[in-house]
Amino acid sequence: MPVVVVTDSTASLPPDLAAERGIVVVPLQVVIGAHVYDEGSDGATPELVAAALKDFRPVSTSRPTPAALLEVYEECARNGATEIVSVHLSAEMSGTFESAQLAARDAPVPVVPVDSRQVGVATGYAALSAADVVDRGGSAAEAADAARARAAGSRSLFYVDTLEYLRRGGRIGAAAALVGGALAVKPLLEISDGRVASLERVRTSGRALARLEELAVQAAGSDPVEVTVAHLASPDRAGQLQEKLATRLADNLEGREVGCGELGAVLGAHVGPGMLAVCVAPLL
Repeated sequence: MPVVVVTDSTASLPPDLAAERGIVVVPLQVVIGAHVYDEGSDGATPELVAAALKDFRPVSTSRPTPAALLEVYEECARNGATEIVSVHLSAEMSGTFESAQLAARDAPVPVVPVDSRQVGVATGYAALSAADVVDRGGSAAEAADAARARAAGSRSLFYVDTLEYLRRGGRIGAAAALVGGALAVKPLLEISDGRVASLERVRTSGRALARLEELAVQAAGSDPVEVTVAHLASPDRAGQLQEKLATRLADNLEGREVGCGELGAVLGAHVGPGMLAVCVAPLL
């Protein structure tokens, strides 16, 4: 394996898929009260985070340290990697990309860190595109270019029941100015230039979810795409949106299914229960 793709747990790649594609996943951490958990099925799960938020227990998140990423890069080198492309969530939202940059300086093989300028599934799609290039014999630089292109063409749209969780974490960004103090509205948000930005605000969750569906269809246009619905503690609404998008985007999907799954624990800690998201990613 001359080139290895590394990403972080916020990319929401199913473990089986990551293993099949040879992608190494580095966990971020979730701090609940005095306890620190690695994100993943054996540590911080979406269910654990949702329960803690509902109980008003303090929840925060932590990036992997440069030392932790360096250890991963060293392990990849020991296993035969000659180059590494390291694809991570937006540097505007986390220090993970900075940790990758610092670790790359001391890595035993060349490392190309990639700031996806995205979060969640969009980062996962970027990592998968990098793996596609690697499978075709491409270099780390070529794989990094593919990851950036896939992320840049992706649209990440989401609905939250309240802005309170984003406000607590200081991640509302541009949405704060647009929505102001009206934390009771039902906001539709997107990731724009690596930050959370406001799209619309409506008064009911039903209207918000209908608009989320429309915006996802608009984002797909007439191009071939992949689509994934993500949620936190809202499986019924996610399933309904998945079915509607599968029907309306059948031509764009070209036989592929609309994915659906629970948002990772780290991102869930910042958006809160009831969150529903759609990622529309182009096929390169």
